[in-house]
Amino acid sequence: MKEIVSLLIIFFLIFSIPIRVTSAEILQINNSNSILVGDQNRDLSIRLFCVDVNEENEQIATNILKREFPRGSKVKVKPISFKENILVARVFNISETKEMSELLIEKYLTNETCEN
Repeated sequence: MKEIVSLLIIFFLIFSIPIRVTSAEILQINNSNSILVGDQNRDLSIRLFCVDVNEENEQIATNILKREFPRGSKVKVKPISFKENILVARVFNISETKEMSELLIEKYLTNETCEN
C-alpha cells in the first residue's frame, strides 16, 4: 500500500511541476506609472501600485525606471487589483531585489498613494 501511495505521489509531482517556466519581460515603460510587460504570447498593461509622480519629476522617474528595468528585463508581476480595466500591480526584477514603486519612493519622486 505504501508503495502505491509513493508511486502516485511521484507520478503527481512529475506531471504537476512545469518543465519550462517563462517569466514576463519589460516591453515598454510608457511613463512613471504605466508599463507594458509580455511573455511568449501576450502583452499586459500595468499600472504601478502606490505611485503618483509630480509632473516636474516625471521625466526623472521614467529615466530611473528605464535604467533599472531596461527593455527585455525579466520581471515578476504581483497583482493587487484592477482599476478601469488595467491591472494594478507590484513589479519586481526576477530576483525580487528591486520593485518599481519602492525604487521611486526611495528616490523621493512619488507620493505613496496606496488607494486601489
